[in-house]
Amino acid sequence: MALAAPAVRADDPCLGDDEKKSALAQSSALAKAEQAGRPAALFVAYMKVAANDCIDRYDKNAMGNAKANMPKLGRDLAKTAETKGALYSAEPVRADGQTSAFQYFEAIGDHPEANRVLTKAVQAKPDDLHLFEAAWNIDNGRYGPVDPNTGSRQPYISPPVFRQELTKVASANADRLMKAEEKDAKGLTGNIGELGKASLQSIEKLRSASLWMKFLPGGDKPAKDRAEQRGDTIMKRPDPTFTQGQAMMYYEFSGSPKANDMASQIKKKGEESQRTMEKAGEGMKKSFSQKSEAEQIQFDKKKADLEKELGF
Repeated sequence: MALAAPAVRADDPCLGDDEKKSALAQSSALAKAEQAGRPAALFVAYMKVAANDCIDRYDKNAMGNAKANMPKLGRDLAKTAETKGALYSAEPVRADGQTSAFQYFEAIGDHPEANRVLTKAVQAKPDDLHLFEAAWNIDNGRYGPVDPNTGSRQPYISPPVFRQELTKVASANADRLMKAEEKDAKGLTGNIGELGKASLQSIEKLRSASLWMKFLPGGDKPAKDRAEQRGDTIMKRPDPTFTQGQAMMYYEFSGSPKANDMASQIKKKGEESQRTMEKAGEGMKKSFSQKSEAEQIQFDKKKADLEKELGF
């Protein structure tokens, strides 16, 4: 490790005590990591050195060593992680080696290889929507290499084939859910018990299919249209008083002009029925109250007559 005194420049941001302390600490950590022979810890030390713009002022060799050795070490560590099945994780690179192949490739700027293992991870868990969304939005915050002429970095955009592979996964999930929903929907014409179970299972699959369809060119219109159809099926039943709630559930999810109108009508009828029941309840309560009052008066009169007869 070669240490050198910093060049004297009044406007040099690296001359601060904190910057000097940080640079020397990372230089020392790198030397220890190189001697320890632990690849994962050494890689982390390289990363920290590469991210320190001031280290060249205090250690002339550290930055060069990091830039020269990081790519190969990163690929070796990524290969080991991939062999173990650690394809993707949102967790950053760790010194203990518990790091995914994706993160190693990202750390060395090898986005194509990072995309490859990420695609592999998605295909291994095709129904994991959270993982899929992470893959779909992976280019957010990504940048390409530094332009030697301008010193700037352009945002990195994955090649079309990457999104195409993800689209296949989304399409397969949407198709699977829509087919499964067809089986559930058969219970919508059954008895009340069957309807309750079938409608909950059906709407759940339509909602899930909708989430996957949002990544497809046509969007989630097929799921929304089918929800409207399911609502119409329920409204044709001979027992609408007891089943309109299930129909409204479909209409609200559909969100089409017709579905919104149907949902509004159902809600209005429900409110009218509620008011009618409340009025009927108030009438019965009043009737009971009046009857009770009349009975009390009659009882008091009989009591008074009896007391008079007995001479009280």
